[in-house]
Amino acid sequence: MSRWSSKYSLRIALAASTQPSQERQEENVSASSVEKPIGPAKKWIVTFAGTGINLALGILYTWSVIRGGIPDSWKWTNADKALPYSVACLLFALSMVPAGRLQDKIGPRWVATIGGVLVGLGCIIASLSGSSLAGFVIGFGVLTGIGIGFGYASATPPAVKWFPPTMTGFVAGLVVAGFGLASVYIAPLASWLLNVFAVTTPENVVEKGVSSTMLVFGVAFLIVVTILSQLLKNPPSGYVPPAAQKKASVSGVVLGDKRWTEMVFTLQFVILWVMYFAGAAAGLMFISVAAGLGKKSLGELAFIGVAVLAVGNAGGRILAGMVSDRIGRQWTLLLAFMLQAVIIGLLYFVKDGAGWPLMILIVTFIGANYGANLSLFPAACKDLFGLKNFGLNYGILFTAWGAAGMIMSWVNGIITDLTGSGDLSYFIIIGMLLAAGALTFLSRFIEKRDRARVAKTQPAPV
Repeated sequence: MSRWSSKYSLRIALAASTQPSQERQEENVSASSVEKPIGPAKKWIVTFAGTGINLALGILYTWSVIRGGIPDSWKWTNADKALPYSVACLLFALSMVPAGRLQDKIGPRWVATIGGVLVGLGCIIASLSGSSLAGFVIGFGVLTGIGIGFGYASATPPAVKWFPPTMTGFVAGLVVAGFGLASVYIAPLASWLLNVFAVTTPENVVEKGVSSTMLVFGVAFLIVVTILSQLLKNPPSGYVPPAAQKKASVSGVVLGDKRWTEMVFTLQFVILWVMYFAGAAAGLMFISVAAGLGKKSLGELAFIGVAVLAVGNAGGRILAGMVSDRIGRQWTLLLAFMLQAVIIGLLYFVKDGAGWPLMILIVTFIGANYGANLSLFPAACKDLFGLKNFGLNYGILFTAWGAAGMIMSWVNGIITDLTGSGDLSYFIIIGMLLAAGALTFLSRFIEKRDRARVAKTQPAPV
């Protein structure tokens, strides 16, 4: 009995001594899996992969060059030439919603890959369609338009998740700057390819190589976007950016994550949507006007105006993001709206022509202010509605951009038909920008109120 008791006691002692060590070992394994250090290069790889994807998705900007090369033998009207681009812009904006939802669910890598395949496939289908308008609408308009939306929706969310909230604006601006900068290289490249693949018909007419150019773009961007998509990865679960560990958000209070069904019924969302609509309308309506005047003033150096517009567009995205990280989204939006109103007013007075230095200045600022919207609003969406559903939430907010491009171009056309000029459009847009500037104060008031409410529910720091 004594021998059995001693053996039994020994087993209990061994079990008791082993169990804590096993628990500690499991805790250490768990901790090492969560706290495993992540190299600083990782977040920048994701960020610049997103920028590279957007540089490729700027294929949308090639259409202004492609349409100029469409041969007369195709017998396309001006309306026909505008249709593939219009469809692409519309589906780009609409596809941001399902693409954002998928990005939140299955991650950015697969969604961006789908986008790359659709962009490439769409251009290839268009290239094989000959002179068929339906082929170009289905290929470039539908497939490429949706593909751009899928790629664009997947580039920004993973990048901003790797950085603290104090860098959200800068990182968002850096990623979307690729899209704005694309026309610097892609428009000249399209012009060069159209000439390289030009053919002479039996009637001795030189026709640009539209189909071959579309094929080159389709194959190239399918490969580029698909490869870069593999670098888009969200941070591991439990990851907290180093600078965010002491300060959870810019104001010190996290508002929390909102589902889209909650977001769309908030006054804050309605205000953001209206402001986005106004800012996008100003840029989309007058960028082409400013670019046209710039070309007129520069003559043979018109390509400089195109480059300046693109650089201003891209630079505005980065600069506005950086400024908003310092002074806040609403204050930066106010500055952008007011400056854009002044610039459009100035554009009205010089619409019949001006010296090239002034036109370069106007083109730069119109591009920069338009670009600012595309970094400020995703950053504001992330700040106010959280990261968890950011892809879908921003996709819904982005419909303001699509609506602005579709509605305001239609309104401008009606005004021109009724009055014989587009002068009234200048004043409508300036009024919209001033109203959007006023709304920034209401947006800021609502944000401060919501943060104060959340702060009352959080325990006081020890």
